[in-house]
Amino acid sequence: MFPERLRALRRGQKMTLAELASALNDLPAADQTSRSNTAAQIGNWERNLRTPSYLEVRKLAEFFNVTTDYLSGKSDQEEYDLGRIFLSGKPLMFNQDQLSSEDRYELFQLMDGYLHGRQHRNTTDASGQEELDLHFDD
Repeated sequence: MFPERLRALRRGQKMTLAELASALNDLPAADQTSRSNTAAQIGNWERNLRTPSYLEVRKLAEFFNVTTDYLSGKSDQEEYDLGRIFLSGKPLMFNQDQLSSEDRYELFQLMDGYLHGRQHRNTTDASGQEELDLHFDD
């Protein structure tokens, strides 16, 4: 399960093995004895030829913002609290563009408003089309 999830996460970020190795090497080291990551090493993990250490799995989980349980296959579905992610301060990308702090705030407000507006929406026909009640009095 680990090799498939690692490969899917890396490809989802449109990263090469070398780019991932470089990004992992740029993370703050958890201990001073950790060695640099290489593209060949990560490729071996993805092909299930070698198994990473616990510290390496933690680095991968931190980098991809997932849990170690998700990477190892212990949990099948990873849930994300978008509110926490938007307010976390971690760099966020959307369609290859990094979001500024203003973008993050505006998107957070839009999503929050949308979700709070759900109580005023109701389905009115068989096709499932929603009608928004804006509470305008005639």
